[in-house]
Amino acid sequence: MRQGLIVAVALLAALRDAGRLPLRLPQNARQIPQDVLRRHLARGAMQFGFELGTGVRTYVSASAPYAIAVAVLLSGGSCGPALAAGLGFGAGRALTPALRRLSGDGERWDDRLAVRLSGMTVVSSVLIAAAACGVVR
Repeated sequence: MRQGLIVAVALLAALRDAGRLPLRLPQNARQIPQDVLRRHLARGAMQFGFELGTGVRTYVSASAPYAIAVAVLLSGGSCGPALAAGLGFGAGRALTPALRRLSGDGERWDDRLAVRLSGMTVVSSVLIAAAACGVVR
């Protein structure tokens, strides 16, 4: 039952990201202002991470975070899926600006990402559904 619900939500997320399902996501669609990081780098980074991670103030364009939240909630009460999701989210957030910087041409990197972003979000939701098939019992 839980596995089926996780797969259903992940597939709905994939359909939404592919533009096949007009579905509004629950969110507080306000960007975190840049001055949060300018005031004090360490405290600003902590505030930014807290607000982004908890959804207090952020704009989420992809459906995968919602699908993964459902998967974590329905995974059976183990801390493992929540820890894996948190580590994956953190690694992804850190890897994106690092790769952009390492590319040597941030503007070109942004352009290439924009072309691939829609497909990447769909693949993320499909991977969540596939993982649910193998993890949730």
